[in-house]
Amino acid sequence: MGLIYRLLTYAIRARQYIAKKSSACKNKYNETNIPSLSGSMDMDMQGSASEHADRAKQGFPEVEERLPHNVHRHDVPIVDDISSLLGKHNPLAKEADPERECVWLLDNTAYRPVRPVLDNTPERHDPWQAEFVAAYFVKNSGKDVSKWVSNIADRLGLGPKGENREQAEHTIAKRLMPFVETVQPSRWVNVELPNGKIEKLGPGGRNAISSQVVRDMVKDYKDGDTMEVKAVHHGLTPYGSMLTLFAEPEGWLVVSDIDDTIKITMTASPLGILSSTFVDAPTPIRGMPELYAHIHSHLAPTWFYVSASPYNLYPFLRGFLHTYYPKGTTILRDATWQNLSGILQSLTEGTESYKDSRIEKIQEWFPRRKLLCTGDSTQSDPEVYGDMYRKFGGEWIKAVFIRKVTGVAEMDRTEKNSDERFEKAFRGVPKSVWRTFAEPEELYEAVNALER
Repeated sequence: MGLIYRLLTYAIRARQYIAKKSSACKNKYNETNIPSLSGSMDMDMQGSASEHADRAKQGFPEVEERLPHNVHRHDVPIVDDISSLLGKHNPLAKEADPERECVWLLDNTAYRPVRPVLDNTPERHDPWQAEFVAAYFVKNSGKDVSKWVSNIADRLGLGPKGENREQAEHTIAKRLMPFVETVQPSRWVNVELPNGKIEKLGPGGRNAISSQVVRDMVKDYKDGDTMEVKAVHHGLTPYGSMLTLFAEPEGWLVVSDIDDTIKITMTASPLGILSSTFVDAPTPIRGMPELYAHIHSHLAPTWFYVSASPYNLYPFLRGFLHTYYPKGTTILRDATWQNLSGILQSLTEGTESYKDSRIEKIQEWFPRRKLLCTGDSTQSDPEVYGDMYRKFGGEWIKAVFIRKVTGVAEMDRTEKNSDERFEKAFRGVPKSVWRTFAEPEELYEAVNALER
């Protein structure tokens, strides 16, 4: 215990020293001010009064109470756990071992910061840079999930044993794995860029996620290009390489919700979320893949998919998005590693403040792009986009499309599709900017009216 106490004391003092030094040398373009799209910035899951009321009405607390929990921080070696408090300055961090560990490399978007014009000097675009995010796990560390699988199957009323039940349980077990594997803090990984340059990512913090901005990484890339970034040890990455997309400061930008905007999730129903996540084949909203293909063809935008789903679902959602929609950067919450019931909470609590903060970061990266926002009526998308318009105005946000979700019992019992709700959410936003829709075909004329 003496060693642990001394190590913890060292970690705390070191972090205080680093914070003091960083604070003293901040400037507008310093790394300390670079916006991050990951990390633990959304750990506060406090929901609004209306969110709590909706959750209670739709039975979320009762379902969550019956779901299994898997927070087993004690499985992480104590030195790795405590030293991870030092973040990227951790002297005890180790390189991820392909024999014992695995790493997820998350897709990203490279951008060029635009410096303001000073003293009549020409505007200058900096070299390409991007936020590189990696997540670290202990390989094959998932517990026996048979009881978990049975729990979910019973919650969904899948019935007695039989071929359909067995097939469903097989799918549940496979999709449960990211929720039950042990996270591995205090690890780093080397990745190789196409030009042969090696970048060290990490080490990961206590949540076993590392995030850092890599500058001046490549030169001969242009807007719309893509780059594949691989781990030096290929056996580390079960879901493959990282895809980096390049976006110049000017052009169009789409920020799209995922759940019930472009993918059937049934976020208004706790059992609907469980079924669409763990049992059902991931299914796009009818007509939305074709609409997004048209948007991509007409506007050639950069794409960001912003969802309140937890990062555990990244491999599942990445495969879905790459199958049906234009490639882009997917932004998910990191507050629920190893906590299955947290998926319901993540999708239904604190979503407005979370999405506000993520879109604000995107705006810092792309203040000159023209923004098209798409979302739905199940959660807080109208309020989020209304907030963002009132903050940044029409110079940035050019159009907002909100899908009215109907035919779901839990939605039909609420006022979420009422005209009053939308008028309040978009208070001060011109009618020419926002619109609701039931079918994607209603939007083609509005898309065509947007100037490239």
